[in-house]
Amino acid sequence: MSKTNNSNLKYVLYARRSIVANKTEEDKGVPSIQSQVREVKELALEEGKNIVKEFTETMSASEPGIRPEFAKMIEFIKSGKANAIICFKMDRLARNSVDEGIIKHFLQKGVIKTIRSTDREWNTDDHTLIWSVEFGTSTQYSRDLKKHIKRGQNESLRRGFRPGLAPMGYKNTKYREKGMDESIVVDEENFSILRKMFDYILSGKHTPFQVLKIATDEWGVRSRKTHRYPKGTPLSKSAWYGILSNPFYYGEFEYPIGSGIWTKGKHKPLITRAEFETIQQILHKDAPRPKTHTHAYVGLMRCGECGARITCEEKVKNQKNGNVHHYSYYHCTGQVNPNCTQKSISQSDLEKQMVDFFSTFKISTSFHEWAIQELTNEYERERNDKTTILYNQHREHFKIKDMLNRLYEMRLAGEIDSDKHMEEKGRLETEERRLAGQLEMIDARVQTWIHDAKRLMTFAERVTDEFKCGSLDKKKSIIAALGCEHVLLDKKLTIHTEKPLLVVQEMVSVADTVGKPLEPALFLTEYGSNGKMLPTGPPLWRWADSNRRVNKMII
Repeated sequence: MSKTNNSNLKYVLYARRSIVANKTEEDKGVPSIQSQVREVKELALEEGKNIVKEFTETMSASEPGIRPEFAKMIEFIKSGKANAIICFKMDRLARNSVDEGIIKHFLQKGVIKTIRSTDREWNTDDHTLIWSVEFGTSTQYSRDLKKHIKRGQNESLRRGFRPGLAPMGYKNTKYREKGMDESIVVDEENFSILRKMFDYILSGKHTPFQVLKIATDEWGVRSRKTHRYPKGTPLSKSAWYGILSNPFYYGEFEYPIGSGIWTKGKHKPLITRAEFETIQQILHKDAPRPKTHTHAYVGLMRCGECGARITCEEKVKNQKNGNVHHYSYYHCTGQVNPNCTQKSISQSDLEKQMVDFFSTFKISTSFHEWAIQELTNEYERERNDKTTILYNQHREHFKIKDMLNRLYEMRLAGEIDSDKHMEEKGRLETEERRLAGQLEMIDARVQTWIHDAKRLMTFAERVTDEFKCGSLDKKKSIIAALGCEHVLLDKKLTIHTEKPLLVVQEMVSVADTVGKPLEPALFLTEYGSNGKMLPTGPPLWRWADSNRRVNKMII
């Protein structure tokens, strides 16, 4: 190519790299932006070229319109402030047909007089075929690279590993032995502590935000280490909630995101499908945001007249003898109706009503022991019944798998086209995932209801004593376990609870009507012909409802 001698040329320097370079890549001949700029400036100094402006960026050139510095350079040249380009290699300018066309058009029209790279120079009077070959080589390289990447991604999916960077708790086997396939393995440093964070949420004693704060402040949890942050950074709230909502942790992933194509991963799951569903319910639960108060029952009651929240006001009384007494009074905030007529009630009177409420479902120790035994027997019977249910579910699951296999054979035989195959495949895979989730959740339900039922019976036996002798935080946790929408009207507290405790209340009420203590052998049960104690009252039969919904009580 002829070299231009026009001393009036005004050059812009352009340097680009797709990713940040490291020492290994530089050794392989893929220089960093700093290396490109240094070499190009040395060339410009040697040949006496005038560089009026520099444009550098770390961006891929495979797609048009995504390089802001390239766009600024083109506008700079169009404005007449420059008429030549100097760069490390021609492929730094364009790797797609649109950007290639812009550069070629400017060369043909003379807007760009010359392009100088470290190995050659292009001028406006050069044959366009030469430009096309040079740019075409760069564009074809980009296209071939996309095909190789796509092929590698499909191979990873076929083996059950999600392409791309593994989420927190896992790591990619990037530096693998030669000839070994890349995969995703457990990151021992974060895997166990993430499991602990999930367990804290599943216990029901901490909110997701509280768990994040504990993990950050007490356990030192940090995000993935990077070149910029070699020690990592505190995990953000959005990143934490993203982890809690990521199906990857129970063993499945969607790739590409939004495609509807799901794959069962070969990586080790952190949690089960049932635990994941439980956490999603916790995340979407419609409940008041946690607040910090100095008074135990603020945020747990509403005014029965206007519906506003109940707040607390502390008053101090100084006696002549020097004694100081503190009194807490609960009353309507007046935010809904400033003219609300409700009067305040002292904390001591409020707690007395709470104790009276607890007595409505207090059971004896002997009844507690009998109930636990009966619940255990029922649990064993249900486990046997579960076998039949699981058999039917497994049969449906295998049926869907068989339909997927036949659909694949039909596609190979050309009996259906690609669009119809993908539509049916997506529908069947969705149904397969649903059934797989049901199988796991059925097993988890049978294993957990007995635990919740035992906790309920223990709560009913001990709650009065626990409340009377407990600290202020303990009392608050007990009332909070019953709900947060209790009503205070005319100094009377109405505690709203759910079905399980209502059933226990009814059992105790039946016992009180005849003036006898709630004892299994003496009142509400009788011995059958086989010598087994059977409940005689409807409330006890209702206890064995097939739709068990037991509150999680904090004891």
